[in-house]
Amino acid sequence: MSLDERSKTYLEGFLKYMRSEKGVSEHTIRAYEKDINTFLEGSSIVDVKDSDVLDVRGFVADQVSRGLNRSTVSRRLSSVRSFFNYLCREGLMERNPAKLVPSPRKHVNPPRFLSVDDAFGLVESPDGDDLLRSRDKAILELLYSSGIRVSELSSLDVNSINLDERILTVKGKGRKERIVPVGDVAVSALNAYIAEKDKAGIKGKPLFINKNGGRLTERSVRRRVVKYARAFGLQGKVGPHTLRHTFATHLLHEGADLRVIQELLGHESLSTTQKYTHLDIKNLIDVYDAAHPLAEGKKKGKSRP
Repeated sequence: MSLDERSKTYLEGFLKYMRSEKGVSEHTIRAYEKDINTFLEGSSIVDVKDSDVLDVRGFVADQVSRGLNRSTVSRRLSSVRSFFNYLCREGLMERNPAKLVPSPRKHVNPPRFLSVDDAFGLVESPDGDDLLRSRDKAILELLYSSGIRVSELSSLDVNSINLDERILTVKGKGRKERIVPVGDVAVSALNAYIAEKDKAGIKGKPLFINKNGGRLTERSVRRRVVKYARAFGLQGKVGPHTLRHTFATHLLHEGADLRVIQELLGHESLSTTQKYTHLDIKNLIDVYDAAHPLAEGKKKGKSRP
C-alpha cells in the first residue's frame, strides 16, 4: 500500500469516527480533512504511524513561517492532535507525538458585543411583513434573545420550538440537546413568521427556510445578519456570533450568574464562558458600590471595629 493510499485509509477512518461516534458537524469534518491533509502532504515520513514530536514541531514551524494566522496554525495543530489520538485509540500508535507540541501564542482580542441600543436597532431593522422579511426579523430576534449558535439556529425544525412555553430544544455541539428560553419579543416575531408561512401554504420540517422552501443554511443566515448590520450603520465585523456574545454580555451586566449563562450558551467548561463574557470598568464599579460595605454612600456613620 502506498503512502497516499495508507494515509487516505487512516484519514477516512478518522473522519468516519468523528462523524458517527463524536457527532461533529460536516463543517468541522471538512476542516479536519483539510488540516490533516496539509500535514500529510507536507510530511516527508514514509508511514504516518512513525511520526514523532520533531515532525509535528516542523509542521507548526513551517505553517508559522508561511505567514499563516496563528489561530489557523493552532486549529491545524489541534486537528493533527485529534488524528493521532484516533490512531492511538485504534492501537496503531503507542503515543500521540502532537501532545507535547504547544500551540503558537496568539493575541486574543476581546469578543465584540453591541450596546443595548445598537442591539435593539439591529434586530428591528427588517422592515415589512412579507414572508422573507418576517423570517429575517424572527432570526435576528431569536439570535439576540437566546444566544444560540448560527449552526443551532439553522438546524431548528418546526417541532424544535414550543412558543406557548417559550422554549427551544437546541442540538448543540456533539448533538447534545439543551433547553433554551426565549423572550416575549422573539416569540412574537416567530409567531408572525409562522403565520406568514401558513398563509403561503408552506409545510415541511425546517423552521427557517430559503426562498425556494429549503432549509436556510448557516452561510445564508450570516449574510442576512451582515446585510442588516451594514444597513443599520454598524461599523466593523458584525455577525451571528456578535449577537451571541451580546446576549451573554447583557445578561451578565444585568446580574445573571455566570453558570446560568454557561448553561444557556451550551458551554461544557466555565472557562469558555468567561472568554465570551466580560464586565466593563463602569459595571465593575457599580457592582462594587452596590455590594461592598465600605463603598461610597455606605460608609457614612460607620466605622471599622
